[in-house]
Amino acid sequence: MAQIASTSLSSVKYGQLLYRLADYFKARSILELGTSLGLTTSYLASSSIYSRCVSLEGCPQIASVATENFNRLDIKNIQIIVGSIDKTLPDVLNGFDQLDLIYLDANHTSEAVLHYFELCMAKVTNDSILVVDDIHWSSDMEKAWKKMKEHPRVTTTIDLFQLGIVFFNSDLHKNHYKMRY
Repeated sequence: MAQIASTSLSSVKYGQLLYRLADYFKARSILELGTSLGLTTSYLASSSIYSRCVSLEGCPQIASVATENFNRLDIKNIQIIVGSIDKTLPDVLNGFDQLDLIYLDANHTSEAVLHYFELCMAKVTNDSILVVDDIHWSSDMEKAWKKMKEHPRVTTTIDLFQLGIVFFNSDLHKNHYKMRY
């Protein structure tokens, strides 16, 4: 678990950014792909006790540690789904009318990321936000990020190097920003 923590946990500043995004945009339906130890999940779910935060994790042992962390932090609005994301995601999406905030931090291949992106598009609204972790992790992830930016429903993106933020708001002009964070 120590190795997972040292290589996969988002820094505090990115956890706080996710919390602020969820809070500012009043995200009530939050989907996270890739729970890991649950710290990012905790930031997302803590934005409001009224939010519903569903997180998908493939490894039962890691999910168990995440659940312990949620219990220790006394966060009650998180539902963790254990199993292959490819198998669990369609059913999870059927349980949502819409998604306010989506955080993708699971399988880091363009094929998987784009597949998850396309599946989630059915629940995206004008006010939805998508955050993708590790957009520059590999050339393959950069390829996925480029394809997402080109999607016709995507209006604005912000590249913070570690992660990318995607907006679908039709009132925004098609722009792609790069910022140091």
